[in-house]
Amino acid sequence: MSVLEGIPIDLSIVLGSTSLPIRQLLRMSRGAMIPLDCGHNDPTMVFVNDQLVAKGRVLVDGDMMSLEITEVVQRLG
Repeated sequence: MSVLEGIPIDLSIVLGSTSLPIRQLLRMSRGAMIPLDCGHNDPTMVFVNDQLVAKGRVLVDGDMMSLEITEVVQRLG
């Protein structure tokens, strides 16, 4: 067992974002579409502990989704 296996991290994969009123969100039903501020060719961002670490693209194969990392973001400093 690696010493790193017990360290929790917060991982976020961001496809895009939008702003909408909570009342609109509460009225949405299953299958509702939420428009995002990005296009299908825009990169997906990968954040670890709120820091951008990589960019990639979402791949869909039937009912399976995966993320292909296309760029690892270099840290400054």
